[in-house]
Amino acid sequence: MSNYKFIISGGGTGGHIYPAIAIADELKRQFPDAEFLFVGAQDKMEMEKVPQAGYKIEGLWIAGLQRKLTLKNLLFPVKLMCSLWKARKIVKRFQPSLAVGTGGFASGPLLQMAASAGVPCVVQEQNSFPGITNKMLAAKAKKICVAYDKLDRFFPAEKIVKTGNPVRQDLLEVDSKRTEALQFFNLDATKKTVLILGGSLGARRVNQLIEKELNFFQQQGVQILWQCGKLYAAEYEKYNANENVQVLPFVKEMNLAYAAADVIISRAGASSVSELCIVGKPTIFIPSPNVAEDHQTKNALAIAEKNAAILIKETELDTEFETKFDTLITDETYQKSLSENIKTLALPNATKDIVEEIKQLLN
Repeated sequence: MSNYKFIISGGGTGGHIYPAIAIADELKRQFPDAEFLFVGAQDKMEMEKVPQAGYKIEGLWIAGLQRKLTLKNLLFPVKLMCSLWKARKIVKRFQPSLAVGTGGFASGPLLQMAASAGVPCVVQEQNSFPGITNKMLAAKAKKICVAYDKLDRFFPAEKIVKTGNPVRQDLLEVDSKRTEALQFFNLDATKKTVLILGGSLGARRVNQLIEKELNFFQQQGVQILWQCGKLYAAEYEKYNANENVQVLPFVKEMNLAYAAADVIISRAGASSVSELCIVGKPTIFIPSPNVAEDHQTKNALAIAEKNAAILIKETELDTEFETKFDTLITDETYQKSLSENIKTLALPNATKDIVEEIKQLLN
C-alpha cells in the first residue's frame, strides 16, 4: 500500500518548519501516491512557507505561554481548547495513517488528538534540550527521533532513535561549488570570506556586533557576506556601500553561501547547527539567550565541548570577540582542526533515517 495519508505539524520558526518539509519531501519521494496535510499556527510563518513548498496547510488558533504575566496568557486556555477541538476535527476528517510532529505550538494539540484517535505518532526533536511541546508528547509518541546524545533524561529511552536533523541535501556537496559560489556573490578569491548568519528573521545582537566591528574586519583584510534578516534590512543595507561588505536580507542560495565561506559566525538554532556540521567550516557560535530553556547555548555547547566550534555568549562579545576572531582567522591549523572536528559530528542521512523509522511503524 502506498496511498498513505500523512499529517505533519511543526512551526513557529524555520527550525521547526524546514525539517517538517524535508521529511514530507522524502516521504513523497518514496510514496508518490501519498496524501499530505500540514497543520500549523494560523499567524506563524509556516502558513506561508509550507504552501511555497507545495503542500496544503490548515491553521490552529494557538500560541505559546509568555514568560511574563500578560493578557495573552489569559487567552491561552481558550486558544488551547479551540485548537484541540479543531485538531480533533481535522484528524477525524483526514484519517491519517501516521502523524509527525517537529515541534512548535501547533504540533501539541495535533499529535495529542491524533494519538487519541489511535494514529501512530513520530516526534522529531531538533535540540539538545527539548521544548515543552515535545516533552509533553513523549508519552503519546511511538518513536522519538533526536539529533543529540543523552536525551533519555527527557524521553523514554526505548522510544529514542538518534537520526540527526533533516537538512537540505544540496549541502552535502558544497566543497565542489567554491568557484561557482565566489562568482555568484562576486567575491575576491584572494581574500578570506566571513559569512554571518542570524536566522531567517535576523538577530539584533549579532547585527549590532557586525556593525561595530566593520573597521576591525577591514583591518583583518576579510570580506563579509552578511545575512542581516528581513526585519533589519532597512537598517543595515546602507553598508553595501562599504568595500568588501555585502548585506543581504535573506540568502536563498545557502549552499553557495556556505561554499564561499572560510569562516562562519552564526546563531545556534538546531537546524543551523546540523547544517554547519555537514558543511564543516570553522564556526563561531553566538547563541540567542532569548529562546525557551536557553536551548541555543546548549546546542552550541554540545559542539564547542568537542573542540569543534568556538562559543561566545552575547554578554562576552565586547570583551572576547576580537581576540577569538583574530586567533581563528590567522591560524590555518586551528581552522583545519575545527573544520575536521565539526565534520565528525554530522549526520547527513537524517531525513532518510527518520523516514525508515516511519516505514517500520506503517508496517
